[in-house]
Amino acid sequence: MAIGPRRIEDFRTQRREVQEGGRTVISEPGRMIIRDPSGQAYVRHSEIDRFRYGARDVQTQTVGAETRTVVMRPDGSQVVTVMGRDGQLLRRIRRDPRGREMVIIDNSYRDPRAVGGFYVDMPPPAVRIPYNRYIVDAEEASPDVIYETMVAPPVDRIERRYSLDEIRYSPNVRMLMPSIDVNTINFDTGSWEISPDQAAKLQVIADGLNRALQRNPQEVFLIEGHTDAVGNEVDNLSLSDRRAESTAELLTQQFQVPAENLTSQGYGEQNPKEQTDGPSRLNRRVTIRRITPLLNGGTASLPPPDAPR
Repeated sequence: MAIGPRRIEDFRTQRREVQEGGRTVISEPGRMIIRDPSGQAYVRHSEIDRFRYGARDVQTQTVGAETRTVVMRPDGSQVVTVMGRDGQLLRRIRRDPRGREMVIIDNSYRDPRAVGGFYVDMPPPAVRIPYNRYIVDAEEASPDVIYETMVAPPVDRIERRYSLDEIRYSPNVRMLMPSIDVNTINFDTGSWEISPDQAAKLQVIADGLNRALQRNPQEVFLIEGHTDAVGNEVDNLSLSDRRAESTAELLTQQFQVPAENLTSQGYGEQNPKEQTDGPSRLNRRVTIRRITPLLNGGTASLPPPDAPR
């Protein structure tokens, strides 16, 4: 079996750039990088392949403007992914062996208060919890703290229900939820492969995710990939997205975290933790956060105003 490119430089000669309605669209194997007229860039990829692991069969059919892919598992359960004409995820559903359905993600919903595209212009949340419980360092946190962060409420009030795309592309929406910096794993420069010794370090993260999913099997967790500012924007978006996806794949394949409860997105150099244009280990990271309350429009349980910082 031939193994495809595993380093970012292998894709550069395969990229194709076109102009579509004022947008620049750069295609490469498995990814599409889009730069809108304002200059903002983002990356998209299909998550279908990640669900194929261990599948008994995969069936795809297109009806009208929707494409439905059904991944059938050995235990008789199914994961149904419904995509729109432009490749946008509309719904993700888990169907048990008896045919009962559980909606994991409904991305077809648009709140009446949503304006324009997928970027939500809102101020950062007011964070009233200690910083080390808002952005948790996986290298230093105990397993209990990691689990508690995965089920923690929003840090500020959620005004409405957000679509997955609004969550993906709006930093201040994501910041409503505490996060875990998975700084226990390190990637080689330009690569998204996770070596076996690095993979073992994800055990505590996987344990927390599986424990949270036992509590609520409809939880959704976003795995974010970030890079430092070294290199060009397109490389960094692609690389960060592939690192996030590699982390999601490994959590499923090695630690049995259900693939349908995870989604991944790369942000390249857009959300630095350390303000520098040079190499930064702090900025080369993968972050995990629960986004279920954002998808559902849940309301925060706010601590008292004088809560210790």
